[in-house]
Amino acid sequence: MLTGFNNHHSSEAIDGALPKHQNSPQRTPYGLYAEQITGTAFTAPKPDNRRTWVYRRRPSVLHQANRQSIELANWVAGRLQTPVEPMRWSPMDLPAGDFAHSLRLVTRCGGPLQHAGAASLIFNTQGQSSSLQNHDGEMALIPVNGSLTVVTELGEFELDPGHVGVIPRGLIFHLTSAAPVYGYALENYGAPLTLPERGPVGANCLANERDFEYPQARLQAEQPTRIIVKSDNQFTQFDLDHTPYDVAAWHGNLAPYRYDLRRFNTLGSISYDHPDPSIFTVLTSPSAVPGTANIDLVVFNERWLVADETFRPPWYHRNVMSEFMGLVLGQYDAKPEGFVPGGCSLHNAGAPHGPDHQAYSHAVSSDLAPTRLNDTLAFMFETGLRQQVPQAMMDTPALQPSYPECWNGLAPVSLETLLGAKE
Repeated sequence: MLTGFNNHHSSEAIDGALPKHQNSPQRTPYGLYAEQITGTAFTAPKPDNRRTWVYRRRPSVLHQANRQSIELANWVAGRLQTPVEPMRWSPMDLPAGDFAHSLRLVTRCGGPLQHAGAASLIFNTQGQSSSLQNHDGEMALIPVNGSLTVVTELGEFELDPGHVGVIPRGLIFHLTSAAPVYGYALENYGAPLTLPERGPVGANCLANERDFEYPQARLQAEQPTRIIVKSDNQFTQFDLDHTPYDVAAWHGNLAPYRYDLRRFNTLGSISYDHPDPSIFTVLTSPSAVPGTANIDLVVFNERWLVADETFRPPWYHRNVMSEFMGLVLGQYDAKPEGFVPGGCSLHNAGAPHGPDHQAYSHAVSSDLAPTRLNDTLAFMFETGLRQQVPQAMMDTPALQPSYPECWNGLAPVSLETLLGAKE
């Protein structure tokens, strides 16, 4: 694997397949076809510019055929609602199958035509899936209960529980697995995910560049391939009599990658008070609104809690951002009951939320000795736009309508007590 976030990587499946000192020579090595794949406009500023040159057996113009329209209604859904109340779902009973067909939309905001917003999805894939080319957005995958092999035009890598894998917009890929794999997916319609600015934190900590891994070029044997294409929430498919995974060499900074979320270098208070959860941001998709992300990928992993005289779980809050949350491992410290691996929750902009009664009671009565949170891994897709929910997610048996009752035990402070203290 190649390492380093957004580095300019070079890789050869065949020695000498990369041209020397130029991108598009008159005669490429081995007669390969030179092709550039861009992830940003040609004129994007250099720090933001993403593109990769590939040298392949066939140009992409030959990786297309007569298309037929298909429907993947579970992915794009129909009528959407914007809930104000907190919502939570148990893991959903999805039949295992082809990756694209197994995807189920849970929330969505914005859309591909606006180049803003994102979709939160779940999947249950098995075996070898059809190849997918998503022109609407880059995709992030987080498996929960098994390992995936992610095969892309630029190479392949394994994706285990605890990892996130990111596929750039428009890149062809497919998944393989030995058994059914349940997981979460993010479809990002906005700016590509990048590392957040560390500000006063400085050069180190949070998600370190060296921990991001990129695949090496790898040629695949010829075999028939079915490709599903998504564009503006519409789907077509076609069959090739050959493989599109035919890149003998590539160089650039637009490529799929994986990151082990357990490698996140968590920061926290060593004096008092709980810091803002922005310190848990792994990746961010910037928006046109300064200081407000299109989407943040946030992780809550194993860590120490040591702050003095401090309520240590996340405090109660109302957020201008909208929060979709999932759990990969163990339990989340603010929700010890009802929120299990494979489940998810939504707290839209303005919806009050925070620790349930059990977590609150434990936090205010516990000894404040240093405490380590072990065997836990939760994440959040936090969006600047309000997230909408399809009717299917309102009707599913996995919806927990009693979720708001988790706060019922929080008794109000006696008015008589307060008035007596005032006197």
